[in-house]
Amino acid sequence: MVQAWFMKENWSGDQREEHHMQPPEFVDLDTLFKLTLVEHFKVNESDPINDELLNTIKKERGYSYEDEIICSKECLPNYESKLKMFFEEHLHTDEEIRLVLEGSGYFDVRDGVNDKWIRIKVEPGDLLIIPKGIYHRFTLDTNNFIKAKRFFVGEPVWTPHNRPADNMDCRKEYLNQISC
Repeated sequence: MVQAWFMKENWSGDQREEHHMQPPEFVDLDTLFKLTLVEHFKVNESDPINDELLNTIKKERGYSYEDEIICSKECLPNYESKLKMFFEEHLHTDEEIRLVLEGSGYFDVRDGVNDKWIRIKVEPGDLLIIPKGIYHRFTLDTNNFIKAKRFFVGEPVWTPHNRPADNMDCRKEYLNQISC
């Protein structure tokens, strides 16, 4: 089961650690959606590609292109610089859709109400849909390995727009949606 929690303010140290508040403040999936519009689905981790729910979501949302990414020291060219780039707070003009096939990691998203970080731990079978216009970032956990499918509508676009990007239309649309 996916876990999400508010992150400790002004943490220091390794970004791959959990960084819980003391005491920990967990966020259930309904609250996560209300605060961020992030969607989570659990698919069959032993056969995710043939999962009925995944195929329905792909069809309904028009995901027509997919690829795989492996993040590890052995498999990711320019590993250190890529991890640094993934962890830089940014947004995208399209949804970010990830299905974890192997390994684990964290997606951090900004709470749309108080602008606090919520950390989402993802593991095999977790399908996360991060809406366009939300500030977020990604990091591996201490296992230092994740293999994930990435889904796109049409040709892949993965251009990060680092914060501040509040003047972008996708950001304004996101803020309008979250306020409703």
